[in-house]
Amino acid sequence: MRNILISGAGVAGGTLAWFLAREGWAVTVVERAPGPRTGGQAIDVRGVALDVVDRMGLGERMRAVRTRMRGMSVVDGEGHELFRSEEHTFSSGRLDSADFELLRDDVVAILGEAPGVEYVFGDSITALTEEAHGVRVEFEHGGFRTFDLVVGADGLHSAVRRLAFGPEKDFTRHLGQYLAIFPTANFLGLEDWQVWFRHEHTGGAVYPVRGNTELRVTLGFGSEPLPRLTVPEQKRLVAERLAGVGWEVPKLLEAMAAADVFYFDAMAQIRLDRWSAGRVVLVGDAGYCASALSGQGTSLALVGAYVLAQELGRAGHEAAFAAYETRMRPFVALNQALATENPEGPASEESVERAKNAISLD
Repeated sequence: MRNILISGAGVAGGTLAWFLAREGWAVTVVERAPGPRTGGQAIDVRGVALDVVDRMGLGERMRAVRTRMRGMSVVDGEGHELFRSEEHTFSSGRLDSADFELLRDDVVAILGEAPGVEYVFGDSITALTEEAHGVRVEFEHGGFRTFDLVVGADGLHSAVRRLAFGPEKDFTRHLGQYLAIFPTANFLGLEDWQVWFRHEHTGGAVYPVRGNTELRVTLGFGSEPLPRLTVPEQKRLVAERLAGVGWEVPKLLEAMAAADVFYFDAMAQIRLDRWSAGRVVLVGDAGYCASALSGQGTSLALVGAYVLAQELGRAGHEAAFAAYETRMRPFVALNQALATENPEGPASEESVERAKNAISLD
């Protein structure tokens, strides 16, 4: 039986684990977090990615927990409404589309139920050594194991990419923005309705989830690359950058200060000339992060994991990795371009439609 180690229990890692385990691989997933990650934003499943979740047999379950927005408003820094729509939202696109939006933590929880997958939480990879018939992997908490293949599905700041390909700075394209995301109680009383705000070089969004009992909040600001910050430092910086903005922003900043679950990172893309090195390969954000600004990160992760699993079922790893890159690179290029098409908002519907369907799954 072939064995494989996947670093990262997110969408890409969970999807790849699901397909490979079903095909008889011995699959181990190692995740740095102490358990499945919670929080995060609502994410989209679009175009060919819809077929991926249906081929897993999970489409019905995921659609059952989709967000159900009626529309959105855009307000300025004083709370004056600039625009509203009951036809689309910035986060999920047209409301009459077959595409759907759901919370990242719901996707991860569903994927984590894959039968036959060994999950190891609270650990990470510290060294990779390729040997004649496998990769010797050393772990942060001691010990080593040997695997036929190793997959980096560990996101924008991938440890596998750093160990196998080089420093992160060599592959990162900063997009000039930072986002903070956190949950809080629905103190605004929103009912299936998003509100987006804009003020000079800052902005954000709030939308209700979990039957309108909870808000997911996104706050953002423009910035050049920042040094690594602790969570308290991140929260202070967000509060400083959004100080003086009106509407409900002061209350949102208070909620952020109290939030136990908090995400903060740069909007950036990953660009590499190759996604594999020997028996190590990258998938999802680790190899080709498009950023949240593209709206296609989840679909890239789902499709990339499916194509990689499919090619590994057809050939040995060298040919499989080559075929995976050949098929995925045009799809990745179109979807990464969505993040930079319109600096003031989402890409056009025409561009999204073209990009989300720009690959065949067969």
